[in-house]
Amino acid sequence: MALPAPEWDAFEDESDEFQDKNPAMSVEEAFDMFSAVAPKGWRVELIEGDIYVTPPANGEHEEIVSEVSGQVRDHHRKLGRYTGAGLLVPGASRTGKVVPDLVIAPKGSFDDDLEWHEPSPVVLVAEVTSSSTAGNDRVKKLRGYARAGIPAYLLIDREAGRAVLCTEPAGDDYVNKVAYDMPGKIPLPEPLGFDLDTSEF
Repeated sequence: MALPAPEWDAFEDESDEFQDKNPAMSVEEAFDMFSAVAPKGWRVELIEGDIYVTPPANGEHEEIVSEVSGQVRDHHRKLGRYTGAGLLVPGASRTGKVVPDLVIAPKGSFDDDLEWHEPSPVVLVAEVTSSSTAGNDRVKKLRGYARAGIPAYLLIDREAGRAVLCTEPAGDDYVNKVAYDMPGKIPLPEPLGFDLDTSEF
């Protein structure tokens, strides 16, 4: 669910005590608050100035993420496959923070104690749509990943029954966007350089 960029009037229903202790709250502060109280497994993201709180994904969604991750592992043992890795995508908003469904980067890229990471080592991000997140995945996250210079964005659009591979980021968009019907094969660019088989999706 999308939460508007918090202004003080967004908290009018809170107690006077809360108001006295929090005279005004920035979007970043509200994001930190939601992140701290979100139940385990829920995803909290800051995308283009809006806070999004998403419940855990269903089994089909996770099977697709697992299948993509497994195929990458089968072809490239030196690439890490990260689920739950937070990325700083400042181009998506002043302080964009997103958690892609899958991040592919060289092993060791996120070997630190940070919660949010620079996207520079990332070679591909993948998102698997859900009815509640499809709009962000198709538009806002695509813009954010392009602005961050992430070389490839794979959108697995379950509702549309297709996958879209976006490459060559330029400004707010990707120069190349190719849609593939599922099931089928998607030729992933280097350094991946193999055909992703979507027949298991």
